[in-house]
Amino acid sequence: MARYTGPVCRLCRREGAKLFLKGSRCYTKKCSFERRPTPPGQHGVRRRKVGDYGLQLREKQKVRRIYRVLERQFHNYFEQAESRPGVTGENLLRILELRLDNVVFRLGIAASRDHARQLVTHGHFAVNGRPTNVPSFHCKPGDRVEVRASRREREPFKAVSEALRSGQVPEWLTLDPANFTGTIVAAPRRDQMPLELNEQLVVEYYSR
Repeated sequence: MARYTGPVCRLCRREGAKLFLKGSRCYTKKCSFERRPTPPGQHGVRRRKVGDYGLQLREKQKVRRIYRVLERQFHNYFEQAESRPGVTGENLLRILELRLDNVVFRLGIAASRDHARQLVTHGHFAVNGRPTNVPSFHCKPGDRVEVRASRREREPFKAVSEALRSGQVPEWLTLDPANFTGTIVAAPRRDQMPLELNEQLVVEYYSR
């Protein structure tokens, strides 16, 4: 399974924005972007003025890196979004939001999407009662995502039990903290997805 294995803080510095790829660390003074907001590379490098293509490219890269998918898979998602009725950009974000690893992250069971991906890959989750270890599994409204009963007492989930009880989940999800179970109520609307992303620039990038 292909995935990015390099330093993730470098990605935030490259995009010039905090992508919150390291969970709680991103909210502390240890955040690399807070200490070194300049782009990676030679010391003292400055951000140059970018044109329309540069803006589109950077936004595409930002969305791809936030959801932790590689280029080929991201382009396949775009083609799926383009073939569906509705607004292509919103369709793209909706597909990404309904990935199993993102649902686990949104439920608060994992600290970051990378953490969620690891937990799913290790077989800790079931969808509608069936064990699933594919992070890119596409969830649908009505699906029930849960930590398998045999895994709930394991170390990764002991630390999050209290956080689940006090955490908040998006409106398109419901959470049963006692049973480590979440249900997808409906497909997320645009106002329920990350507002800091400009999906129209991604559409323009692929429509060149």
